[in-house]
Amino acid sequence: MISSFKQSTIPLLLLTAASSASPSPSSSRQLSFSPLKAANNSVVAVSTTRPLYLSSLQSFAPLKTRSLLLIHHGNKPTSSITCNAYEAGDRPILEEPQPPSSSRVKIGLYFATWWALNVVFNIYNKKVLNAYPYPWLTSTLSLATGSLMMLISWATRIAQPPNTDLHFWKTLFPVALAHTIGHVAATVSMSKVAVSFTHIIKSGEPAFSVLVSRFILGETFPVQVYLSLLPIIGGCALAAVTELNFNMTGFMGAMISNLAFVFRNIFSKKGMKAGKSVGGMNYYACLTMLSLLILTPFAIAVEGPQMWAAGWEKAISDVGPQFIWWVAAQSVFYHLYNQVSYMSLDQISPLTFSIGNTMKRISVIVSSIIIFHTPIQPVNALGTAIAVLGTFLYSQAKQ
Repeated sequence: MISSFKQSTIPLLLLTAASSASPSPSSSRQLSFSPLKAANNSVVAVSTTRPLYLSSLQSFAPLKTRSLLLIHHGNKPTSSITCNAYEAGDRPILEEPQPPSSSRVKIGLYFATWWALNVVFNIYNKKVLNAYPYPWLTSTLSLATGSLMMLISWATRIAQPPNTDLHFWKTLFPVALAHTIGHVAATVSMSKVAVSFTHIIKSGEPAFSVLVSRFILGETFPVQVYLSLLPIIGGCALAAVTELNFNMTGFMGAMISNLAFVFRNIFSKKGMKAGKSVGGMNYYACLTMLSLLILTPFAIAVEGPQMWAAGWEKAISDVGPQFIWWVAAQSVFYHLYNQVSYMSLDQISPLTFSIGNTMKRISVIVSSIIIFHTPIQPVNALGTAIAVLGTFLYSQAKQ
C-alpha cells in the first residue's frame, strides 16, 4: 500500500474507518473516505481492520492501497514524503533485483551457443538439400535424431526424464502440429532458394504474429507496434522483388513457416502452462518426439522410400562419403540449436528472446551469403537491412 502524508510539527493523528471485511477476490476493495474534524484543521484517515506495518521509505513498489493519511499544518501543508505500507497477511512487493553477473554470463553463453549452432545447422542443411533435394525426409531425420538423442540421455540419466501425463500430451499436440508444419515448410523453402532469402522472409514473422493476434484472437496493440510492421513488410517485399534466385515455392514455404510458427507460439502459451514442471530442454524433447510421429506418415506419402533410395545413391556418387556426415551434422545441430533456444527462454524474458532471435537471423544471413557466395544486389541488401531493423523496432515496441 502507498501512504502519503504531509510533514508537520504537530503530533500524528490517525482515525480509523473499517473497510469491507471480506472483499471478493475478483473485485477491488472499496474504501470510503470520511472528513473528520480536528482541533486545528481537518484530517482525513482510512484504515482497515488488520494491523498496518510500514516498510522502507526508500522502496516505492506498487503495493495495495489500504490507508491514506493527510496532515495539514494550519491551512498550508509543508513538505511531503511518500512511504510504503502493507497489511498483516500481505507480502510487500519489492523492486526486482538485477541478475548477478554470473547469470548474465550464463545468458550470454546461451545466446552465443544458440547463434553458432543455428549458423552451422543452416550451412549443413543447405549442403544436404543441394545434393539431396528431399526436404520431407530431411525434416524427418532432424526430428528422429533429436528424439534418439534425448531417449539416450534419459536412459543413461544424463538428463532427468520429465514427469508428464495425458493432459500434458493433449495440450502439446497442437504445438507439435504447428511446429511440424513450420519445420517442413522452412526446409522446403531452403531447398528451393538461398538460405539468406528464406531468413529474410522469415524476418516477417512479427507481422504474422500481430495480424493473427489482432484478427483471430482479438488482441490490440499500441500504435508503435503497428508502425513497426511497415519496415518489416516493406523490407521483405523489397528483398523479394530484387532476389536474383526468386522461386515461388521457396517464397511460399517461408511464408507458411512464418504462419505456422506464430500458431506454435500461441499454442505454446497454454502448453508451457500445462507443462510448467517440465524444463525447457525436456519440453522441446517431448515436442520433437510428438512432431516425429505426426510427420513420418506424411513424409512417406509425399516422397516415399523409392525416391529416397534413388536420391541417396546419387548424392553419395556426386559428393562422396562425406555426404553422410553432412546429413548427421544437420540433424544433430538442428536439435541442439532448438534445445538451447528453449533453455534460453527459461532464463530470459520473451522480449529479450525476440531480440536474440533477430540478431540470430542477421548472423545466419551474413554467414550464408559469405559461405555460399550468394549474389546480392545493393537494393536487395537495403531491403534486408530494413526488414531486420523493423523486426528490432517491433521487439522494442512490444516492451
